[in-house]
Amino acid sequence: MGLGHFGGGAAAARWLAGQGAVVTVTDLADKTILASALESLALLPMNAVPIAAFHLGGHREEDFRQADLVVVNPAVRPQNPWLAIARQNGVRLTTEIDLFLGACPAAAIGVTGSNGKSTTSAMIAAILQAGGRRTWLGGNIGGSLLDHLDEIEPNDGVVLELSSFQLEYLRSETPVPHICVVTSFSPNHLDWHANMDEYASAKQVLLERQRPNDLAVLNTHDRRLASWGHLVRGRLLPLVADDMLPRLQVPGWHNRMNAACAATAALGAGCSRDAIDRGLQAFRGLPQRMQIVAEIKGRTFYNDSTSTTPESTIAALESVGKPTILLVGGHDKGFDFTEMIETIGRLTVGAAFFGEIGPKLHDRLQASHVDCVSIAMLKLDDALDWCWHISQPGDAIVLSPGCSSHDQFRNFRARGERFSELVGQLPPIDTVS
Repeated sequence: MGLGHFGGGAAAARWLAGQGAVVTVTDLADKTILASALESLALLPMNAVPIAAFHLGGHREEDFRQADLVVVNPAVRPQNPWLAIARQNGVRLTTEIDLFLGACPAAAIGVTGSNGKSTTSAMIAAILQAGGRRTWLGGNIGGSLLDHLDEIEPNDGVVLELSSFQLEYLRSETPVPHICVVTSFSPNHLDWHANMDEYASAKQVLLERQRPNDLAVLNTHDRRLASWGHLVRGRLLPLVADDMLPRLQVPGWHNRMNAACAATAALGAGCSRDAIDRGLQAFRGLPQRMQIVAEIKGRTFYNDSTSTTPESTIAALESVGKPTILLVGGHDKGFDFTEMIETIGRLTVGAAFFGEIGPKLHDRLQASHVDCVSIAMLKLDDALDWCWHISQPGDAIVLSPGCSSHDQFRNFRARGERFSELVGQLPPIDTVS
């Protein structure tokens, strides 16, 4: 249910077909929107059962009544009426990540958190590789590992970024990763979860379902996480001290904390201090996470489109270290933006608010009477053009939206790609005042 755009749905369909399952693919989107995902389903494993049916552009009640198993796209809310039909008929619900954890032969490291989980996951993978271990990185970071299950061996390193959506659907009988890492906790996805308690419970599943020989890592510099120690059913590892970490190529205190979590998990996985140092020193960051996409006429352009929370934008602004003009906005997920607005007023020389929530955020900044020029615009295109025209040599122009992309873009990646495309189309410098 929900083939999606990131490959998890297609991978689940391929893997189940390879196990001999009779698979129906159903999605509200049509075949034009799902073209690339559908194309990937043409590459089924040898001896797989052909996909039985494609029901696109809408769902059918009989599919949910008659199935033995429904593999749910994690973006689908648990209260979805089609899932209610499945439950009423005794149908088991699962997800792609649930299928993988149930079949993976290696001891996995699972990473979750409101912010920092992608970077921490990638850092752990870099350390494992530096230590000479064959490593697989997947989950919410983009890319299902189901297609590689027959290649994964028991001594391989497996690192999974896990979202609250994926954890919400984790079945009680599914083993959680051997090492569980929580990087941070702050309000997020409150347009999906009913409230903060439900959101926290989804994250805490990893800790509460561990076995006695499992290991847990909490970023205890996060005030909220510092109180979660009593939930750990395995063994809680003490966080590596900052002075034990090498110099990083990625800026900001938040990345030092990500590195501390990664180093602690790596130690638990048996990595040496040397491998930790080499892995972290070589890590250059991830695409669309404070990624420098261009330097034009003395202006540096940063793509931080993965910033979908106020805390992410605050961390981005604190890491820049030069006069900053910010592009911020998107879909309102019900956040408290008070601290972000204060940080914008303190650390930027200009701010362009765009998207659905743009006018609201602009009004709040204006009400704070800070010395920061600002504007509200509907489209990212116009916001970037304004930033370019007020910029000076030495400025940083930063896309760090602090909000979901779903008001104007399919996902944060599409938003970041559009930003990079627009940067490449900026007018000549002599038209800039």
